[in-house]
Amino acid sequence: MKIRTRYAPSPTGRMHVGNLRTALYAYLIARHEGGDFLLRIEDTDQERYVEGATEIIYQTLKDAGLNHDEGPDKDGGCGPYVQSERVKAGIYTKYAKELIDKGEAYYCFCTPERLQSLTQTVGGTSPSAEDGEEDEGENAKSIRVYDKHCLSLSEEEVKENLAKGMPHVIRQNNPTEGTTTFHDELYGDVTVDNSELDDMILIKSDGYPTYNFANVVDDHLMGITHVVRGNEYISSTPKYNRLYEAFGWEIPAYIHCPLITDEEHHKLSKRSGHSSFEDLLEQGFLPEAVVNFVALLGWSPENNAEVMSLSEMIAGFDYRRISKSPAVFDFTKLKWMNGEYFKAMEEEVFFAKARDILKQALPAIAESPDGEARLKKIAAMVKTRIEVFPDIAPMVEFFREMPAFDNALYTHKKMKTDAESAKTVLSELLPVLKEQEDYSNDALFARLKAFVEEKGYKNGYVLWPLRIAVTGKEMTPCGATEAMEVLGKDETLSRLEASLEKL
Repeated sequence: MKIRTRYAPSPTGRMHVGNLRTALYAYLIARHEGGDFLLRIEDTDQERYVEGATEIIYQTLKDAGLNHDEGPDKDGGCGPYVQSERVKAGIYTKYAKELIDKGEAYYCFCTPERLQSLTQTVGGTSPSAEDGEEDEGENAKSIRVYDKHCLSLSEEEVKENLAKGMPHVIRQNNPTEGTTTFHDELYGDVTVDNSELDDMILIKSDGYPTYNFANVVDDHLMGITHVVRGNEYISSTPKYNRLYEAFGWEIPAYIHCPLITDEEHHKLSKRSGHSSFEDLLEQGFLPEAVVNFVALLGWSPENNAEVMSLSEMIAGFDYRRISKSPAVFDFTKLKWMNGEYFKAMEEEVFFAKARDILKQALPAIAESPDGEARLKKIAAMVKTRIEVFPDIAPMVEFFREMPAFDNALYTHKKMKTDAESAKTVLSELLPVLKEQEDYSNDALFARLKAFVEEKGYKNGYVLWPLRIAVTGKEMTPCGATEAMEVLGKDETLSRLEASLEKL
């Protein structure tokens, strides 16, 4: 049997990290087994539809490297792959009526007022899963358990109500006694009391199917063998399986993934500022690093590797190694991982990605005759020292202008330097650097090495005060001579003279 998985997002905005993980795991399962990965757009909830969200889905999958085999843009013979188009084709109504004929579903004409009267209030004092704060009073919530009122309507009453055009929905007819058991690949066999199975709505009053019904019908018709989703859907799975059984369809393998929490162990929400893929890209993370990190939110390879390419993930992915425990979104670890990707990146590739940031941070250098070459040298300096792209600007700002600094920076116990020794050394060094014509890093370092030997100084005794004098920084992504090469002779001497005047 060929493995077929799907990612079925709703076009409601940016792709949440949890949704990205679902897509990634479904993709890895399919690719690991040489199967197919499908994209299906579930747009039946028209009230939550966001303009442009479908394009975000396509772009996110492209940026993440998750290429689908079938979808709205790649017909594989199971289309349409957009649920609203499947509604127009009458697919869901056809199958809902088949269930009615089998006694597995029924028309419900109850008014909103009557349904409201069935609402029950349950709750406790536990913190809200969304933000960790106490809800109003007792974290109470309302649930509505339908009482099967319309199941008792006669066939004549149903026909009469339909003829009158009475608003209605179609509900699943679930048993109220006994138990239902289903199998999950991670959780094993799960048994629930049928008394807990509400008669969920299959077709809404607007004629659109609910998510619960549409995804069962579509997964069967599209030949989906493995369904990956969050573990919040475990409680609904018995209802799904009863639909499969009612139709006589084969039930797919279920993989319910653990919850993703923030570092405070609260559900990862939009308020975290990094809950979506686009959020993270805008914050300066690389797509491939984000995908790598997300893969490890609940799964680990047999070799316990952490930094992996997508092809390595495909080769090593075993969904049986997915954890049932909540996965913590460790932002610090994500930044570390992103830095590792920068370190491994070819310099030309890194420069292509960092060029615009460097141009914006250093406009004068960018516009100089040899600006491109100078920016490349700066890019090489910062590549192994940053974790996200926004780290670049503050790290290189000293190239733009000499920062104000305290002469106390000249004091370095290990180098045995202070402001007084710095004044002596820099005064001796100034005429030497004025005579130096070649301001390449190698030539400058060779000249300084000769100067150190002539004077009998230690390297640090000269290089430390020189770096402070030309950069004004205690920490820089480069040494003194590397900075001087980028700054050029005129700017270097100008800064050195200005620093000497302050000593």
